[in-house]
Amino acid sequence: MIRVLCLVLFAADSWALYPSRGNVVELTPSNFDSQVIKGDEIWIVEFFAPWCGHCQSLVPEYTKAANALKGIIKMGAVNADEHKGLAGQYEVRGFPTIKIFGGNKNKPEDYQGSRTAEAIVNAGLTAAKAKAKAALGGGSGGSSGGSSSGSSSDVIELTDSNFDKLVLQSDDLWLVEFFAPWCGHCKNLAPHWSKAATELKGKVKLGALDATVHKEKASIYQIQGYPTIKFFGSGLKSSAEEYDGGRTSSEIVQWALDKLADSISAPEVTQIISQDQFKEQCEQKPLCVVAVLPHILDCQSECRNEYIKILTELGEKFKKKLWGWIWAEAGAQVELENAVDIGGFGYPAMAVINPKKMKYSILRGSFSKDGIYEFLRDLSYGKGNTAPVKGQAIPTILTSEPWDGKDGELPLEEDIDLSDIDLDDSSKDEL
Repeated sequence: MIRVLCLVLFAADSWALYPSRGNVVELTPSNFDSQVIKGDEIWIVEFFAPWCGHCQSLVPEYTKAANALKGIIKMGAVNADEHKGLAGQYEVRGFPTIKIFGGNKNKPEDYQGSRTAEAIVNAGLTAAKAKAKAALGGGSGGSSGGSSSGSSSDVIELTDSNFDKLVLQSDDLWLVEFFAPWCGHCKNLAPHWSKAATELKGKVKLGALDATVHKEKASIYQIQGYPTIKFFGSGLKSSAEEYDGGRTSSEIVQWALDKLADSISAPEVTQIISQDQFKEQCEQKPLCVVAVLPHILDCQSECRNEYIKILTELGEKFKKKLWGWIWAEAGAQVELENAVDIGGFGYPAMAVINPKKMKYSILRGSFSKDGIYEFLRDLSYGKGNTAPVKGQAIPTILTSEPWDGKDGELPLEEDIDLSDIDLDDSSKDEL
């Protein structure tokens, strides 16, 4: 009898995990709303199962955190195996699950940090700071239930009403995240999605749609889980493609750029013959590659076309950068040459201009496919020496006739009428 009683007491204690007189409050359906939801305090709540090994391992760290936060933030624990309805209300899928009930008690945040006392304490203090800022009018306290991708203006909020106009009827490429505000994986994705949206600005648009609110679009695209990411190509879109890349910002950016490269053709290498043309080809580009080719008399059509072929092939390699590619004949655009210090170095020559910063970098190596590739590759990585464009302004471009694609011809010598020239006898003898 004594043995059976001991086993029963042991079982009851093991199912509780936390002592009744400790700083971890036992929460049940009968006291959860009154203490957590209706209380003013911030709560950190663990949903556990007594048989869960990870839950048992968490006990000392969770207890340590509760002791450290005593009087500051309350910490509780729910036996989710016993109170399945309460666990289901908060979408508990595994154990242990920790949620932070901060400024918005109806939409707690999933704790995604490490299972150490220090990390849990830091998460609680962060929630307290956010709540205090919200009370001062300086920000949102806790989860707002909006886009999982934070407050970045580069992530576009999509709804059932604006989706067709912004996404389907546009010429832009789109990556769209379908999310749920309570989804932990969505919250983990949020900072990466936001960063990727900023890096891809002007190239590929990133949007976010709350699929729990805007159910029409979620149904059309058969969203079964969160987050789900879909790719919408350029032009009118009749279907979407599943995103199958990674979840870090760099992986998202690379995947999007690969799609962008598939959708665009190589840039045209254009001869600059007017100011308007220069503005169109260069001023709105991240960088502008400027090649100055030898005069047609020094490098005939076959020679010139070889240089243009090299530039075209390199334009294909770097087309994801969306740079401008232009060329001019030596001496035809003197102000342009002077602005980037090309004149006097011999031809062919090359400089790359950053129109926004009014800086340029000049090719010092060989004007060959390999030499130019290394030069441009270094620039794409932010390497290389730069100098300010002379005058800190776009140079004046002279209006000229485009090259006709033919070889150059020397001007014909005019016949000279010796009768009109007063020459002495010795000069006439020499002629």
